[in-house]
Amino acid sequence: MPSLEHTCGCGGSRELSAPRLRGDTAERAGLDPGELRHLVQEVADLTTGEHPWAAGTVVVAGRGPVIAVEEAAGWAVRYARYDPETDAGVELPEQERVPMTVGTPFDLASLTKLFTSVAAVQQIERGTLGIDARVGAYLPEFRAATRHGITVRELLTHTSGLRPELPLYDCADDAERRAVLQAEAPIGVPGTYTYSDLNMLLLQYVLERVTGRTLDVLVHDGITRPLGMTSTDFGPCPGAAATEDQRRPWAKADRGMLRGVVHDENAWALGGVAGHAGLFSTARDLAVFCRTLLAGGSYGTARILGPDFVELLLTPPGLGFAVDQPWFMGELAGRGAAGHTGFTGTSLVLDPATDTFLVLLANTVHPVRRHPDSGPRAAAATRLAQAVRRVGPVPGTERIPR
Repeated sequence: MPSLEHTCGCGGSRELSAPRLRGDTAERAGLDPGELRHLVQEVADLTTGEHPWAAGTVVVAGRGPVIAVEEAAGWAVRYARYDPETDAGVELPEQERVPMTVGTPFDLASLTKLFTSVAAVQQIERGTLGIDARVGAYLPEFRAATRHGITVRELLTHTSGLRPELPLYDCADDAERRAVLQAEAPIGVPGTYTYSDLNMLLLQYVLERVTGRTLDVLVHDGITRPLGMTSTDFGPCPGAAATEDQRRPWAKADRGMLRGVVHDENAWALGGVAGHAGLFSTARDLAVFCRTLLAGGSYGTARILGPDFVELLLTPPGLGFAVDQPWFMGELAGRGAAGHTGFTGTSLVLDPATDTFLVLLANTVHPVRRHPDSGPRAAAATRLAQAVRRVGPVPGTERIPR
């Protein structure tokens, strides 16, 4: 492999390039084609029936640098509105619906947290952010976090004790929202896991204070631009898959049918750029993100993290990433698989043990939010696990030496 020197988005350098993704056969990826056919059909079936799991889906799966599955099914826009009287969506005439394509962008919801986490670890790698530093060292005006000694690591591992969320969407303006966050104290025991959007919101403020740049700029300059993820950005995103007919009482705001603007009410109230939600992306771009982490932080001639810091990011319990969670990873869980889900129906899993990745994007909240069901995500991941045909690296995917 030729020797290259490249200055990456996070300020480091790399002497070797990492293979880029390419489409190819299941056999070339070291995956069983029969299992992948079942995977594609089962994901497509999720969009059918009177009450489908999702209006539409996109699935991308592969191993090493090979994308072996890239398929879309159903509709990016299917419903005009939700009818609470019948508890069903009011369908658009077929000629007014928008078919799902493999290039359809999605509201990523909580997958945004992964990008915030990578941005944080980039600053840790640079030495501008201490993983065990106290939030108060960077944000002394956040009085409650300062008083309780909340650390950066606790934010990244959801062990700060902060409650899951606050109704920031009901605040009058940004000043009031910031004041509420500054006064918010932990309600749980520090060190005990409690998943919280507030962790990533505080982390956003820390990153912006440390770098002097806004989160959207940090994500663009440090992650998406160097990786060529041209379809990934904070909204608005007019061509995205539709999400919810967002109205009270089932939602927290009265906004109507949403398409191309962030679904999460707090992220919307914060202007669409938030540490916990707000990004839009495509399945192909997310496959690049997965491949980069599986390759130790490099993609092509770009490097966004060094291998040691990718390891830090993905080592249990994970920094921002969930690790070995069968409820959405199925049989990929158990040996260090990492990933996340998003409330709108998005998910990704990357498995270093088998060098595989799975991106499943769906607009499950179109036309209305329902009780989350991650069974289909776990089933798809299990299909991919069963499709792994051989142990060890697929030819051409050897990891770059540290």
